[in-house]
Amino acid sequence: MIGGSHNGGVFDSAQAVAAAVAVARDHGIAVTDPVILNDSYNLRIHMHPAPIVARVPAVVSLGRPRPAEAMAREVVVVSYLDGLGFPVVPPSDLLPPGPVVRDGVPITFWRHVGHDPRRRLTSAGMGRALAELHAALRGFPGDLPVLTPVLEETACLLDALAAVLSPDELAELRAARDGLTLAGPLQAVHGDAHPGNLLMTAGGPLWNDFEETHAAPVAWDLAVLLGTSRLDGRKAVLAYGADPDELGPFVAARRFQVVLWMLAKATRFPGDMPRARAALDTWRAGRPG
Repeated sequence: MIGGSHNGGVFDSAQAVAAAVAVARDHGIAVTDPVILNDSYNLRIHMHPAPIVARVPAVVSLGRPRPAEAMAREVVVVSYLDGLGFPVVPPSDLLPPGPVVRDGVPITFWRHVGHDPRRRLTSAGMGRALAELHAALRGFPGDLPVLTPVLEETACLLDALAAVLSPDELAELRAARDGLTLAGPLQAVHGDAHPGNLLMTAGGPLWNDFEETHAAPVAWDLAVLLGTSRLDGRKAVLAYGADPDELGPFVAARRFQVVLWMLAKATRFPGDMPRARAALDTWRAGRPG
């Protein structure tokens, strides 16, 4: 854990909780027992007893020098989908969704929804759900950056990781990034469309976590889905109506991105470094010679 008030844009849990509670208090929301739901790439805090979840960027800040911009895009895109009646976890209706900056901490606020993390759609159901999401996103009228997670964010991550990578590793990763070629028609995509971001609630599945929303070929989301270990990604992509064998460049880009984020996370949680290093070694071994 990174201590102190601020380090490279990453906030510790105590600072994040205090900032979120202060914003809630300013709006007359009593938070008597804030509960940290997750502390990983982001920090998620249930503002108990209020049905609100606050989210603060944690590890993601290493790849996003301006995290509030991505947070603002997420609120706009999710609000658009919610306005269509599409099944998403909506922004909070009790607090301004944000992003709100309090004591230097950027925060967004979301409706708390009960869900069962052990439940998943079938592989085919997941593929169909992604097709429905893409159909809804196709009408999004706003401007979005193009392929941000794999172009801009990976460049920032490589800079942030320079101290923990050897010169040869860093050079190989930079060359891989420079060699990425991702082509196709652009539209708004989820950005991280794996089963963990489709929450199974009593009222049905709700899409969640649109912080990586950007403009890209739908093949980006399909590559994310194909690579999941939570279900049969190949069956899911086929149910979507796409050919898994035509996703090669996007699959390679997703694997590259995942390795960098694993390494970034391990700089905050050192116990994760052996697994991240193993992922890097596997990625290097699988590179064309």
